[in-house]
Amino acid sequence: MRSITSFDLQYAHRFYGFSGEAQYLHGHTGVLTLEVEDSVNKGVNMVYPCNEIKKVAWSLLQNFDHALVLRQDDPLLPAILKVYEQQGIKDGHPQNRMKGEAFKTELATAYPDCRLVVTKETMTVEGMIKIVYELLKDKLNIVKITFSSGVNAASAAFDTHKDIERCPLCGVALDENGGCPKCGYMRP
Repeated sequence: MRSITSFDLQYAHRFYGFSGEAQYLHGHTGVLTLEVEDSVNKGVNMVYPCNEIKKVAWSLLQNFDHALVLRQDDPLLPAILKVYEQQGIKDGHPQNRMKGEAFKTELATAYPDCRLVVTKETMTVEGMIKIVYELLKDKLNIVKITFSSGVNAASAAFDTHKDIERCPLCGVALDENGGCPKCGYMRP
C-alpha cells in the first residue's frame, strides 16, 4: 500500500545553452508528489504518516522553495553571487528563515543561506525527480515521484529495497537505537 504526499515549490531557473524562451530567467510553481510504499503498520493502520513524510522530505526540499536554481556552468551564477556578496546576503540574512538542510550530492548542491541550488544538469522536471530521489531514497521507501511545473510534467517509478522499522504507536521510522523520535517509544 502507498501513502501519497504533495509539495508546492516556487522557484526560478533558466535553461542555460538552450534556444527559445526557457533560456531567460523565469519562475515556476511546481508540484512534487511522493508515493511511499510499505506495509500497513498494525495498530497505527497506515503505511507511513503523511505529515511525517512531509517533515522528512521538507527538511531538504525547502531548499528549492523560493530559491534560484542554476546549472553549475551558467555564467549568471558568479554574477549573482557577486551581487549577493555586495548586498551582504551571500552568507545569510536574519530574515532568511525558510532554510532547509544544506546538501551536496553528485547532482546538486544547496546553499540555503543564499537561497540557491546549483545543479550539474539543467533543472527540468525530469532533473528535479532525479535530484529528489537521490536526496530521499535512504530516508523513505519511495516508489514513485511525479513533478509538474507549468505545462511540463514527468514521473518515475522506483523499486524499494529497504525495510524501515517503524514505531507501532505512531508509524514513524525508528532511529538506530530503536527509539521513536516522535513519541518516545523504545523497541523492547
